[in-house]
Amino acid sequence: MNYLKSIGKNAKKAFEDLKGVKHIKIKKVLESYNQSLLKNTNKIIKENLKDVRHVKRKHLVDRLILNKKRIESIRHSINEIAKFKDPVGRVLETWRRPNNLTIRKVTTPIGVIGVIYESRPNVTADVAALCLKSGNCSILRGGSEAFNSNRLLANLFRDNLRRNSINQNCVQFIEKKNRTIVDQLLSKMSEYIDVIVPRGGRGLVAKVQKFSNVHVIGHLEGLCHIYVDKSANLKMAKDLIINAKMRRTSICGAAETVLIEENALKSHAKEIINALLNSGCEVRADKKVNKLFQGKLKKAIEKDWKTEYLDAIISIKTVKNVNDAVKHILKYGTMHTDSIITKNKKNAKIFLNGVNSSIAMHNVSTQFADGGEFGFGGEIGISTNKLPPRGPVGINQLTSYKYVVTGKGIIRP
Repeated sequence: MNYLKSIGKNAKKAFEDLKGVKHIKIKKVLESYNQSLLKNTNKIIKENLKDVRHVKRKHLVDRLILNKKRIESIRHSINEIAKFKDPVGRVLETWRRPNNLTIRKVTTPIGVIGVIYESRPNVTADVAALCLKSGNCSILRGGSEAFNSNRLLANLFRDNLRRNSINQNCVQFIEKKNRTIVDQLLSKMSEYIDVIVPRGGRGLVAKVQKFSNVHVIGHLEGLCHIYVDKSANLKMAKDLIINAKMRRTSICGAAETVLIEENALKSHAKEIINALLNSGCEVRADKKVNKLFQGKLKKAIEKDWKTEYLDAIISIKTVKNVNDAVKHILKYGTMHTDSIITKNKKNAKIFLNGVNSSIAMHNVSTQFADGGEFGFGGEIGISTNKLPPRGPVGINQLTSYKYVVTGKGIIRP
């Protein structure tokens, strides 16, 4: 516990120090970190290979791998984040009261952000950059399966902080692997941590939401749906669904269930499902859909409507209409990302207004549920909280605000 408290105290001190740092310096840190990633590409890949060789949960390998292409993707994110204007100190609103009281709503940093994550080492770089850019400090607890990759990425960031005369403890990586560290981080560190962000499987996120003493930004699962309306363009529907499911099956924005309007079964279902099968996806379908295939498809059961596969598996269900599709999503969805494919504007409106998703889409692949694709440079995670922030959490979502009230000796009667 002394180890964590020391990290917490360091983070608080670094946050205070950061308040006096000009934004141009923060930009320089991100630019020099970008160059460090390029310079150390081979070293990063070497450390990553150590992690890949020892990973026990084989389904995590795709998320874990860092190659030149993925390192370039990380560098692109860092570059985009560096370009953004300072999100701190922005005046969101200003108004004057009848008594000449002037009130301004001004953005402020949140403080110290703790992030607990599994298997994706790019999170280390993204979170460190996003938090620093928004005037926050971060405490990173990556999964043991990516330990070597995460440690190197974090240390490179700290090196660049130090070289730019900024407190290196603006970013700290927890090097102790024992699981009790997570329990202590959640229950004993509220004095030091302002927000916890979990990024990982359902078990991790559920644990964080249950035991954390501080506010949590995150989502349990990405059980994403696509509804195919009878007016949908068939080629568009096939292309979007293949992309939404198969581009990367292991991400939280991958589609898990396709809902097809009853009147679109003959015109759409068979071709869409054949396209999925030809792409190597296992299809689990209800009775009405299975009839089209003489019962040869795997039968979908109740559990399938509740399952985030994170694999090349998808469930298909028949629904009466758009309202029935919305009811299914409200019952089984996880408020992550849901999409409708339709030419019918009225049905699109019913769907987009009806689902409670943090991201609702029309004729778009669910794989676009990503901070980088939203123009945020990257994301600290996707939030399905009903209270803000919702959806991809970028630099603007990592700020809070305060009210600055000014006057000339105004006294309340």
